[in-house]
Amino acid sequence: MDERTRADVERAEAALVEHYPRLVRLTYLVLPPSTGRHRRVLTAHGLVQRALPRARLRRPDGGLPAQRGPAAEPGYDMVRLRALRLALAYEGRPLRGPAALPQVWGLRLFPRVGGAEELALDQALSTVPASVRAALGLWHLEGLDEDAARSVLARAGVEEPDAAQRAAAQLDRETETGAAALLNSAEFDPCTVQTRPTDLLRRRQRVRAAIALVAVVAVGAAAAGLARGDGDRTGRPPTTAQQALDPGRLLRTPNEEWTDTSRVDFTAWPVRGRQAGDRELLARALRVWAAPPADARIMASAGTSTRPPDHPPQLLYAGQIDAVTVVVFYDGERLVRYAEPEGATPTLHFARVDDADLTTGAALVIGRGNGWMRYLLAPWVSDVGVRDLLAPAAPVHGLHVTPDGVTDRIPVPPEGGTGCGHWPAAQFRPSTRIAGTGVNPPFLLTDLNDLVPVHLTSVPPGGAPAAQAGEATGTPALQGWARTACSLGALRGAGVRSVDNWAFAGQRLPEDSGSATWVCSRADTWRGPGSVTLHFLPPATRPDGPGRIAGRAGDTAACSRFGSPVLGNVHWRAQSGKWYLLAAGSQGVGGIDATGGVRVSGHTNTLTAPAGKNAPDEVVGRLRSGGTVRALRP
Repeated sequence: MDERTRADVERAEAALVEHYPRLVRLTYLVLPPSTGRHRRVLTAHGLVQRALPRARLRRPDGGLPAQRGPAAEPGYDMVRLRALRLALAYEGRPLRGPAALPQVWGLRLFPRVGGAEELALDQALSTVPASVRAALGLWHLEGLDEDAARSVLARAGVEEPDAAQRAAAQLDRETETGAAALLNSAEFDPCTVQTRPTDLLRRRQRVRAAIALVAVVAVGAAAAGLARGDGDRTGRPPTTAQQALDPGRLLRTPNEEWTDTSRVDFTAWPVRGRQAGDRELLARALRVWAAPPADARIMASAGTSTRPPDHPPQLLYAGQIDAVTVVVFYDGERLVRYAEPEGATPTLHFARVDDADLTTGAALVIGRGNGWMRYLLAPWVSDVGVRDLLAPAAPVHGLHVTPDGVTDRIPVPPEGGTGCGHWPAAQFRPSTRIAGTGVNPPFLLTDLNDLVPVHLTSVPPGGAPAAQAGEATGTPALQGWARTACSLGALRGAGVRSVDNWAFAGQRLPEDSGSATWVCSRADTWRGPGSVTLHFLPPATRPDGPGRIAGRAGDTAACSRFGSPVLGNVHWRAQSGKWYLLAAGSQGVGGIDATGGVRVSGHTNTLTAPAGKNAPDEVVGRLRSGGTVRALRP
């Protein structure tokens, strides 16, 4: 190795050590915010440490360009470029594996929490690509001008550095205090962190799962020994882990138990399927669940554990579905679907379903293909059909159901795009034989790429959120869902249990343009947290005319029976071409104040004021009980 190359590496190491906090802050900014601050902190440190070049370094042709701004230290440009490339490579993929080193056991690390402005900036950064975050970092953390930053972005692999800088400039302008001061605050400093313990209960569960897995391996070894005739003959009873893998100990609910039970959920499902007595198949499915082979495909709904069985589960189904052998178990908390395609590796799909009920325990996805799926129905479903949510007046088309409770193929909702063309939903009618339930209304479920479909409900105008939610099969409810159904696509794979449409306000539009409705769609997950989407629905020429999304919020109690009042606003254009600021709040909002491009106050739960198309605004509602509520942002 020549002396010049060795000197380059030594200078790079010196620069990395001297400016380590600076490099880690830049890398932390570029990494995807959606993965959580703990993982970003660890990954940022790991990437900067990996940025040190190896001894056998080859210079890029021409070296790095001269940069304006603060003088560049020898070797610093090199490690900054390498760290930036590594961070940009994480766009669109999870933060895991060797790049996330160092590892921390038992602790969560995160920077000190900033104020409302830092939080707003962090949320804004989560909506833009990594290249935009990198441009902001090069400007405000590194002190580069646009030409120098453009050059670094291009060398780091950004395909359109000019577009990234334009988007960064737009975000910069929208930040009230200025991104420079905020990015240099403690909120974005991954070298000054706070610590908290991890989820202690979940940690204990993982330890128990690991112990169970070891026991499963031991059981397999013992079974192999017994096959050879050299097993344990001491007569000791089988362990709990051994019992969990014994197909003879699977729980099986009698066929008619659902008609005489106060617990109408998956525990009341009888066993279905022609292969429910195939012990070899059931044992194979249990073994794969306990110790999946390396090539097995494993899917899990959000917030669902994939731990091995720790007690004998309940068997729900075993049989053939479209040339795929399928077994479905229920362990009291999760559904586990084992699929064995012909000539392919097995698949496991886990879904959390604790606290299911008459509606959310009415069906599961037993088979899925290109553009279609099939449901396995609960025994209390007396009739099922398919309707298009975007055609509220169209009749329901009946579905054929096999004696085992498997439906015909049902189209799945289309993916991608702002419009969706159609949105299939299954309409179920429960049996009147369920004790204590009386005559039950039909209800709607729709598929969002999880193992269990999502229950759709609706609150009538003037009703209270969640507390007065009813089934979405009446005419007003179907008309509301016709204009909001396409937004359900954003919830795919999120482990959603139910989505409720709440028409929380009506508003007269200016220039005699009719009335608009404000709707809050609340999605509740099986694991607890929920998210909301606000829709502004002006008069439309078609029943399925989509509205506008006026705001979103995640991990919030808004629009639930436990949430505070909600407020939304939009800029709306009348037929005359004039633009207006429109705002509306739910019950409890007694007045609305708007500042920014337009300054106006109202004393009811709606507000209308002339305003430019892009006039900045800050809309705050005054609560009758005291305090304020801010309008949700898109």
